[in-house]
Amino acid sequence: MSATAASVTRVDARNSGVRFDPVLLMLVSSIVLLGLIMVTSASITIAARDGGEPFAYLERQLILVVLGVGLGAVAFMMPIARLEQLALPLLIVAGVLLLAVLVPGLGHVVNGSRRWLRIAGFNFQVSEAARVLTLIYIASYCVRFETALRSSLGGLARPLALLGLMALLLLAEPDFGAAIVLFVTGFGVLFLAGAQLRWVLAATVGGAAAAAALVMMSGYRMRRLTAFLDPWADPFNSGFQLTQSLIAIGRGEWFGVGLGASVQKLFYLPEAHNDFLFAVLAEELGLVGVVLTLGLFLALAWRVFALSRRAQAAGMKFHSYLAAGFGLWLAVQAFVNIGVNMGVLPTKGLTLPLMSYGRSSLLVTLAWLGLIMRVHHEVAAGARGAARERRA
Repeated sequence: MSATAASVTRVDARNSGVRFDPVLLMLVSSIVLLGLIMVTSASITIAARDGGEPFAYLERQLILVVLGVGLGAVAFMMPIARLEQLALPLLIVAGVLLLAVLVPGLGHVVNGSRRWLRIAGFNFQVSEAARVLTLIYIASYCVRFETALRSSLGGLARPLALLGLMALLLLAEPDFGAAIVLFVTGFGVLFLAGAQLRWVLAATVGGAAAAAALVMMSGYRMRRLTAFLDPWADPFNSGFQLTQSLIAIGRGEWFGVGLGASVQKLFYLPEAHNDFLFAVLAEELGLVGVVLTLGLFLALAWRVFALSRRAQAAGMKFHSYLAAGFGLWLAVQAFVNIGVNMGVLPTKGLTLPLMSYGRSSLLVTLAWLGLIMRVHHEVAAGARGAARERRA
């Protein structure tokens, strides 16, 4: 345990009152509530088609929210110093999960991708948890090897090699989108931790070249890229999802067609309640709803980055990097999902955090938010303890 972590633990013991960030809670609650409304609207026709209750997806999403809040509460009870100690074992767990899903009989295949483990009849997408566990280790590495990271190429190359290995395991599923988000987020944490700019630029060029090579070597990825560049060239096949999404967004205009009045969700737009939920939101709530959604995500990311800065100022480096990792992941994944919906980026199959209907994504995100709330608790406790010591 680092001296900083030990100091935090002692301060936390003296200041045992629970401290929540009300602004963070309000922002998360608003995004989750908006997601519940939009999932309900986007899924009613799908649930009816499948012969179920019209609000079946809402009921499932509510159960997931309750379970996710429970996981977040459990995560909140774990001292960050203890999490830092467990960084390496958690990384090993992440690797085991990513390997296990590739084993026939263990990994569950859906739509041609082997991304899920079936646990007690429940499909869990292991990449969601593996990415968090990997980023926890990256945050720990930034603390333990700060000098090497700031002074040498080797200090940056080692965590980049780890991120590359994890990305390769994700690509084997295949899950290109998750691999890109993990690499970009981890890379961002390393940069914020002090990696030299010249090595960062060199690694950026190398990573971009590697990603381009992966796309060119795969006919499937190349087709998705070309469809993204000109979806109208084949609007009933490779460009179908994107053209329907663009039609939905265009129909929304300023104020939308009205909640529940979307036409594109009536079996025109695939994954309307999941990956393309934002398109339905844009159609029903218009530009006003789009701006509101973007504002909520920007405010949440800003709040988490502000927490990261406070932790850094207090000398709690692991806390700072952990919060920065969440803020970067939230911003990157939300940007990718919205970019895909708007035709700015190729289709990636990533959910909109806290809003899309997605079991694994929602559970893991709410659990990770529990850790972020714990970071806030310990930073606030440390600041109050330091203030008392100064007065004494």
